[in-house]
Amino acid sequence: MSQRTCLSVILAAGEGTRMKSAVPKVLHPIAGLPMVAHVVRAAEAAGSGDLALVIGHGADEVRKATQKFAPKAETFVQDKRLGTAHAVLAARDAISNGYDDILVMFGDTPLIDPAVLTAARLK
Repeated sequence: MSQRTCLSVILAAGEGTRMKSAVPKVLHPIAGLPMVAHVVRAAEAAGSGDLALVIGHGADEVRKATQKFAPKAETFVQDKRLGTAHAVLAARDAISNGYDDILVMFGDTPLIDPAVLTAARLK
């Protein structure tokens, strides 16, 4: 039996206006890493083969920072932020590659448990 293919689409385009910070929300450090790094690590631990990072606000900063811990992640820019579904559609080129599983994750959820993601894939 072959292993299932998985794409993780990580939504990291938000402005984080409630944080009142010039730093893009997903780049705020938690335990020494940008919060989006924790999300990437959780996706990888859950067996995600490929990563699609949807960026927007501070796109260049977010792209540069994420290349350090996810060099193979493909980035997609969401120019207009029109909701979650619109953000996912920004990664439609990656999604169209025909993965068995697609995990949609938020880049500002650093405490996501890889076991939860794995369980979701196995349903």
